[in-house]
Amino acid sequence: MHVHVLFPPMTASPASLPISGDRWDARAWWLLVVLCGVIMLDGLDVSLVGVALPSIGEDLQISPSSLQWVVSGYVLGYGGLLLLGGRAADLLGRRRVLLVGLVAFAAASLVGGLVDDGALLVASRFLKGAAAAFTAPAALSIITTTFAEGPARNRALGIFTACGASGYSLGLVLGGLLTEVGWRWAFIVPVPIALGLFVAARRFVPVHASEERERTGYDIGGAVTVTASMLLLVATIVEAPGAGWGSPRTLLSFVAVGLLLSAFVAIEQRAAHSLVRLGVLRSASLVRANLAAMAVVGSYFGFQFILTIYLQSVLGWSPLDTALALLPAGVLVAFGAPRMAPVIERFGTGSAIAASLLAFLVGYVLFLGVGAAPSYGLAILPTVLLAGVGFAVGFPALNIQATAGVADHEQGLASGLVNTSFQVGGAVVTAVVSAVITSGDGVRPELAALDSGVVVIIAAASLGLLAALLGSVAWWRARLAPAAR
Repeated sequence: MHVHVLFPPMTASPASLPISGDRWDARAWWLLVVLCGVIMLDGLDVSLVGVALPSIGEDLQISPSSLQWVVSGYVLGYGGLLLLGGRAADLLGRRRVLLVGLVAFAAASLVGGLVDDGALLVASRFLKGAAAAFTAPAALSIITTTFAEGPARNRALGIFTACGASGYSLGLVLGGLLTEVGWRWAFIVPVPIALGLFVAARRFVPVHASEERERTGYDIGGAVTVTASMLLLVATIVEAPGAGWGSPRTLLSFVAVGLLLSAFVAIEQRAAHSLVRLGVLRSASLVRANLAAMAVVGSYFGFQFILTIYLQSVLGWSPLDTALALLPAGVLVAFGAPRMAPVIERFGTGSAIAASLLAFLVGYVLFLGVGAAPSYGLAILPTVLLAGVGFAVGFPALNIQATAGVADHEQGLASGLVNTSFQVGGAVVTAVVSAVITSGDGVRPELAALDSGVVVIIAAASLGLLAALLGSVAWWRARLAPAAR
């Protein structure tokens, strides 16, 4: 049975695409609502489970060292398969990949909520991450191929970004509440949401004419090598703090990653139907966007890791109190990101990304040396608010710059690349921060180690700011050059 029989295509009228201008019809809005629901579900699920970890460990008798794999399993599936998921959307059809991914996401969620074995729970998290690795780039590439490049796309991406951040913030609070009832609800609640999005996507997500053309070949060798390299890279980063960054196991794993990537490049240079056209990486703006994406998410995930330990282990706050402490950042993103399109159009994506990283950087510096008895309003809230400003300004700009100028048939690839950068950046910086924190010492070991971790995220944000400034200078030169002539 062919896939298009299971999911009958709804072909978009050529006259209706791409959507441009400020006035969108009801169908365009419903399409955007569905796609925003997909990214909101991804954010919701990550934060829902994070808050429930202590209860999961106690109920299933999972050791702390093994418990981290409930999170890492998801990161492994998501980060390891994003490039494949993004390219699959280009080759197999974005609507089709989105629908299958939503069904797989719902199934994995249900299994996770019913199992009584730690290994099966981790396996379900891996499968859920793998499903998200297909739905996230499919949703983003549907937006970038449906809304015309410029004001319409920038506005749509701003709303898309806000919904992702809102889902994450909502999950923090909802996770705290659901965990009081039972941790299994953190797994079961996403099931009806995913199924509802599946039904809505069948109704409102069209098939573009470009997706109807027959595909004549697939790069199996490229798919195997890039997927294996990404999976091994993320797994190595996740395990490095425990195994040791300089241990033979870690070093050999990195060597294996390098060999797999080299094999992948060799295959792509010769493949008749390459999985990843390497020429897309010749775009300096795309490369800078991906580097900045690593810095933004890496530094923030590292900060959130530090703040969670600080609030709960040092100050004795509850998970719900911790979630509420982070909530102002999500509120700022929800209200700010959809309104960033005019700012980005006026000052350029490079300037917006640089301003975003500067906000993060100032916030992290303010948090350095916060102490053992801080005032939330004076010592913690400013950093949380600056992080919210950074996300509100930076995330739409990153998605815009990472997909700008890319042909429609490669939008899934560009979307997979930027999402991979988000995940790899988060995994790398969080792993380094974790290693630094566990090796801290001093009169107050916790605080001394946490300060060392903050230095790591300051360094990550600084490197990202440098990349963004280079892009901003290039944009302003290009804009002012005609005026000079």
